[in-house]
Amino acid sequence: MPRKSLRPNLNQIRAWVRQGRTDAWVAHQLDVSVRDIEQFKRQNELVSDDAVAEGSGAADYSEEIDLRAEDDALIAAELEAAEIEAERAQDELEAQKAAEAEAEDREDESARVRPRRRGGRGRRGLRGRGRNTGPLEGTFDHGEEGYGLWLDPAIQENPIYAEHWAGHRPVEVEIEEDQIVIRRVGEDD
Repeated sequence: MPRKSLRPNLNQIRAWVRQGRTDAWVAHQLDVSVRDIEQFKRQNELVSDDAVAEGSGAADYSEEIDLRAEDDALIAAELEAAEIEAERAQDELEAQKAAEAEAEDREDESARVRPRRRGGRGRRGLRGRGRNTGPLEGTFDHGEEGYGLWLDPAIQENPIYAEHWAGHRPVEVEIEEDQIVIRRVGEDD
């Protein structure tokens, strides 16, 4: 069977060596032999020659040792730490969402405090009366074809005129000394 390359795991092995993990533990994690780990550590200068001389070498392990039972506690601890980290990340996410919701509520509340701009619907009568209540210009014409009243074109923008006076309507005219009064005829309004 070809030998497994450990080069992609260099940083991980370096971290495990700094943590004081045994060669057997690292070999078990990477599914390789202890001798492969020791040789890799020497090639990459992860262990000094003194450590090899002290007897931590492969000679101590004539057979592959199954360390699964011993590693179960370590694996369980790592899984528990990962679970705690995931819970912490979830708590942070929930806190962030709560803060965003609170900020949105504050924005909604400040929007409620400010007066709302009114849209175009619902207040037409009041708006029209307030906007075009001033006098409009007009001309009273008594020409060759008869009498007529010519009003300022701005009258078309007046909603009261548009609702009650636009088009042909029969009217009643009262003439007084200082005014001419025009009223609709034939409608009960």
